[in-house]
Amino acid sequence: MSVIIGTAGHIDHGKTALIRALTGIETDRLKEERERGISIDLGFAHFDAEEGERAGIVDVPGHERFIRNMLAGAHGIDLVLLVVAADDGVMPQTEEHLDILHLLGVRHGIAVMTKVDLVDAARRAAVREEIEILLAGTSLEGSPICEVSSLTGEGLDALRGQIQERLRAFARLPPAGCFRLPVDRVFNMRGHGLVVTGTATAGSIAIDAIVRVLPGNREARVRGIQIHGRPTASAHYGQRVAINLVGVERGDVSRGHVVCDPELDRTTDRFDARVELRPAARRPLETHARVRVYLGTAEVLGKVIWLDGRSSLAPKENAYAQLVLREPLVAFGGDRFVLRNESAQLTIGGGIVLHPFARRPTRRADPRVGALEVLDRASTAAARLDALLALEDAFAVAPEYLAAASNLTAVAVREALTSHPRVRPLPSAQQPEAYTTKDKWEQLRAAVAKALAAHHTANPRQPGMEMESLRSQLAGDLPAKVFRAVVAQLEKENVLVREDSLLRLPTHQVGLDASEQQLAQQVMALLENGRFAPPDVAQVERETRVARARLDDVLTQLERDGRLVRVAPDLCYATQAVEAARRLVSAHAEQHGQIDAASFRDLIGASRKFSIALLNYFDRTGFTLRVGDIRKLRRR
Repeated sequence: MSVIIGTAGHIDHGKTALIRALTGIETDRLKEERERGISIDLGFAHFDAEEGERAGIVDVPGHERFIRNMLAGAHGIDLVLLVVAADDGVMPQTEEHLDILHLLGVRHGIAVMTKVDLVDAARRAAVREEIEILLAGTSLEGSPICEVSSLTGEGLDALRGQIQERLRAFARLPPAGCFRLPVDRVFNMRGHGLVVTGTATAGSIAIDAIVRVLPGNREARVRGIQIHGRPTASAHYGQRVAINLVGVERGDVSRGHVVCDPELDRTTDRFDARVELRPAARRPLETHARVRVYLGTAEVLGKVIWLDGRSSLAPKENAYAQLVLREPLVAFGGDRFVLRNESAQLTIGGGIVLHPFARRPTRRADPRVGALEVLDRASTAAARLDALLALEDAFAVAPEYLAAASNLTAVAVREALTSHPRVRPLPSAQQPEAYTTKDKWEQLRAAVAKALAAHHTANPRQPGMEMESLRSQLAGDLPAKVFRAVVAQLEKENVLVREDSLLRLPTHQVGLDASEQQLAQQVMALLENGRFAPPDVAQVERETRVARARLDDVLTQLERDGRLVRVAPDLCYATQAVEAARRLVSAHAEQHGQIDAASFRDLIGASRKFSIALLNYFDRTGFTLRVGDIRKLRRR
């Protein structure tokens, strides 16, 4: 049965005795607990429901000194037994535990008035009224109240009936995310090795599966699984699970870690959230105030920053905030957390994670607050994903990132966004490797056109901008493969033209003006007259009497147009001369099997300077292959 029953309430109000009376199981497992008669850490049992099914039970300590242990067990509770002793009535830890349950979103509960054998009817009625007042305005308002005595057995059958009724009626859709198990206990078992326990909050796990341990990013293999002390081949969300792991040591895992599917590989040290401050906070919480954050079974120090620009949040109010953590923890969209003050003496509030991988706020009043409101209100997976994409600064993000941010699987992300009207898959809907919004697509189109126009203005002689340069400038977060698909689509939309690795605007043409055309004719005449022994660039500069920069522009354009070949940095040939030389080399090598520098020098009737420059060019361009002092034709 995928339901966890938990206890809550003040110390010495009979939580452990109640579980013992209901199940026959002693949850105080530590020697110190049995000697002192109080629960210190989490205790575990099970409740035999109808048709042979079992619900897990987590018994939490009630003493204020052990509230962190209570928080580690409360995160997975589905049905809570809020225990109030009839002789004491509502006490401080009763109120704090109820605040925690409310903040964690526990909505199914039974208030259990214990020790009724110690009081009269009037006292019972008074405590019942206290409980009703306490529950008002919380997630457990309207819960039934059962009066029991664990000592005499009074009311236990009625309580069992209430539990059975709620277990029968309990229904929820399976969480869509990957397997996650926040670890609340770690120990070594003789003959087996390392064992971790916790409540699975999503997904399923089987023997021999590979799992990841976060933080730390260590991988392990599942050797064995137990549920309520019984070996089993698999386990899933909503169950108390013990997992025997191979591949990690005792020092690698502790309470606060998460054992999860290998698809999950992210931790976070800052997240955006909606925060509620409880009345128990007593005074406003200032922005940048230090707090303790409890999420899953983890406890981390951090600070809270109000994102709407306010300086503080008053009790009973809520606002959007960023929690900045001193250490990374595992958080996903929709996770609930609890806040206590820095000294861990008081539960002051809590909330729900909206964006687990948030960026640092850049202004006192962050403009993303509106987008966080949209995300907060989103009721479907597609709506949440759409809102997350709008929040991201990056042009596009991978489905695995979106999956972690929204607590889905990557497969579920792809399914949800298959035909979303405001989302664009890249490179294609058939093989999505990243997603962007249509608004961001339009912004990129404009940015590409602007960047290319700026490049053309600054470099009018260049035919275009290198694709990788444009990617790093506008979409460095995109893999090169995906960016190539973006370029292909922009070319279809006539935003740009691609020529090999160069991109240009469709209107951009590189050419020579009238005066440059005249200079080009002079240059070509000099090169053509020189044939196999043309003037070098310095000689051309002296002959034409133009500035070197202007000459270089014309030479570059002539090379681009295919009219000349730059065989060395300072030596250019007319293209016809290079082709003639190529034919001479080819004919000689075909006849003799090879050609050497001296033979080539004689063929072209030029000095060694020119023959070596041409042969090196032929080697460099793959026409010939140098072997010692000779060249052979490369066979293709």
